[in-house]
Amino acid sequence: MDKLPSCCAAARESSQAQEEKIPLQIKKTKAVNKPSWDDMITIPKGTFTMGTDARDGFPADGEGPIRQVTVDEFQISPYAVTNADFQLFVDATGYVTEAERFGWSYVFHLLASDETKERVADVPQGVPWWLVVKGAYWAAPEGSDSAIADRMDHPAVHVSWNDAEAYCRWAEVRLPTEAEWEYAARGGLERKTYPWGDLLKPDGEHRCNIWQGKFPIKNNASDGYVGTAPVHAFQPNGYGLYNMSGNVWEWCRDWFSPAYHRQTSATNPLFKQPTGKRSMRGGSYLCHRSYCNRYRVAARSSNTPDSSTGNCGFRVVR
Repeated sequence: MDKLPSCCAAARESSQAQEEKIPLQIKKTKAVNKPSWDDMITIPKGTFTMGTDARDGFPADGEGPIRQVTVDEFQISPYAVTNADFQLFVDATGYVTEAERFGWSYVFHLLASDETKERVADVPQGVPWWLVVKGAYWAAPEGSDSAIADRMDHPAVHVSWNDAEAYCRWAEVRLPTEAEWEYAARGGLERKTYPWGDLLKPDGEHRCNIWQGKFPIKNNASDGYVGTAPVHAFQPNGYGLYNMSGNVWEWCRDWFSPAYHRQTSATNPLFKQPTGKRSMRGGSYLCHRSYCNRYRVAARSSNTPDSSTGNCGFRVVR
């Protein structure tokens, strides 16, 4: 498949690239209990076949070559970090996300109100379905006329890699490596396309929140969702993890490189060399086979550490 302009993520044109350039100051504002993580799932140490050489993928993303990778035992959250989770962090620390500091974030055009669209002055080059919306951030995902009161169990979005790192430092967890993420996403299966097998819709059943229709103009939402879905939607994989395909992209710990599989160890691999972009996994509600077939477990994408969009969140490990 040819590499097309990505529906996955739009980057800030004046990105800081290196996360250290934006200081992340966290100040305790009031007493709030940190998450207990009692529901974290233990993934046993093991060796698995990582990556893919499949023709329906994106070789330029560095999805292959396939290889045997060993990962030590770790624990991972069954869900992406929710709006409720992120609210606890903000209430406890007074943290201000990068979307708030920049004053805007990227919103998918079909999710913005007509009033918001009238105020949009810019769209990123090559991806006109993304709108630069002033006032869009995690608590106002589609702009100032939106809210999350009825979406507290949805994944927190408009969260940059830097924001996710700040949350992890507060919550005493961390982001998964790409290898940990893929090992967990496969749910104990070997060389399968999705967390549940090779068929996208076994027995005609939707298993994930992705685009249904003609991208980017019509989403018939036959899977039940136009935008994000609750983090517990659909069936979990073999390890009990939800939404490892679709819903929102999830930040990983690694710097992104198409040479990942050729330049990292076969044991607990981690790409440490700064490249200006951080890795993302899992695909989102905007992915569709005709355009961005990146909701496969071996698929990869990336964005700059200070970029934020309405389809990217994160989950945590320890």
